Amino acid sequence: MPKETKWKEELELLSSIFSKLPFDKANKWGGDVFIFNGKNIASFGGFKHFFTIWFYNGVFLKDPYQVLINASEGKTKSLRQWRFTSINEINEQQISTYLLEAIEIEKKGLKVEKSTNTPPLPEILEKELNSIITFKESFEKLTPGRQKEFILFLIEAKSENTKLRRLEKIKRLVLQGIGLTDKYK
Repeated sequence: MPKETKWKEELELLSSIFSKLPFDKANKWGGDVFIFNGKNIASFGGFKHFFTIWFYNGVFLKDPYQVLINASEGKTKSLRQWRFTSINEINEQQISTYLLEAIEIEKKGLKVEKSTNTPPLPEILEKELNSIITFKESFEKLTPGRQKEFILFLIEAKSENTKLRRLEKIKRLVLQGIGLTDKYK
């Protein structure tokens, strides 16, 4: 059974709960995202073994029922999920409490500070930047996030051949001013 229909009744119930709250709704990343003051607050969806509500800034929620999890420990800093496996687990009052608190968090402007710890330049990249001035200028124009993405892409390569292949790929993208994953956005 496809995941789109597996949790149909459960997702419709969640939708009715969300619709009672002061959200705007937008379709992003292939699903509904519930927005307040132009900021992503929460969303929900079905997966193979569970359906879930995720809170984009959920790290700040008080979580009185101890239901929130970090689904990508070590990667996700602010997003938290509330997972369900049965329609019987849906409690409208509890869910509404969490959603209203998430709106209040947005009103307060609470945010997780972005990490600025960019790893040092790999030697292979540093040499190339110093030898090709247009490459260096283009690299310096990139956002810190894109620079870090390219640095990590090189660092993760094990063999020298892989590093060289990746460097050539990086050069093409940097000179175009685009990041590694831009084509997926």
